[in-house]
Amino acid sequence: MTISQVTDSRIDDGQGGLSDGQGGSGDGQGELWASLRLRTQARIGLGRAGSALPTRHRLELQAAHAAARDAVHSPFDPDAVAARLTGTPVVRVRSAAPDRLTYLQRPDLGRRLHPVDRAHLPTGEWDVVFVVADGLSSRAVHEHAAAMIRATTARLPSGTRVAPVVLAEQARVALGDDIAHAMGATAVVLLVGERPGMSAADSLGAYLTHRPVPGVTTDADRNCLSNIRPPLGLAYEVAAAKLAALLARARELGRTGVALKDESGDDAVAE
Repeated sequence: MTISQVTDSRIDDGQGGLSDGQGGSGDGQGELWASLRLRTQARIGLGRAGSALPTRHRLELQAAHAAARDAVHSPFDPDAVAARLTGTPVVRVRSAAPDRLTYLQRPDLGRRLHPVDRAHLPTGEWDVVFVVADGLSSRAVHEHAAAMIRATTARLPSGTRVAPVVLAEQARVALGDDIAHAMGATAVVLLVGERPGMSAADSLGAYLTHRPVPGVTTDADRNCLSNIRPPLGLAYEVAAAKLAALLARARELGRTGVALKDESGDDAVAE
């Protein structure tokens, strides 16, 4: 039986509606949907209760929506991230967005560094600076950013000059350009909470940019690793191996973005 055949067939729940995919009419359809759901977080084969979703699945959908809203609006706690980066120097900055509402309404302000904080950034001949940005999910940053930084720095070549970690509030991806340029860093790795979806509210993204120039660098000049959130998404070790390989290749090419391809493969994790 193919997926399309199951999709086109009705699963009778025996009560005038369609089942939630857990049971069925005894022909194995419910078991097939249950098997498929184990392989994806997508909401498939949920069945119907009359003209609506079964109550259990409707409540799960409402809970996922609430988790996504909470992820967007929950405040960023830089102290929590700094505490997980024991022994690593950190610097705290803000974007030009004064509050969360403005940040959501004015994306342009989230891409610009607050002028007061710019003056407090240390400068040096850094090879790379890691920026932790709250983005659209502070939960993702709280849960995954520190572990990602540790896993990545452990894979960098000996002698790599790593700048103090910058913790950025009300920040969007392009804020990393402003920070790296102000600090004199050759490359920036910005770890940001990604836009929550209905199946994931804790997804972390890593954006790598070589020699960024504020207002000039575009998204085409970046490389992105998405959905870092073990165990359901990309594992720290896999993401760190890919990121370290991209950093090394970026130094050779002198650029990132569409000209730089991820050729590390999963074998890089075992090295």
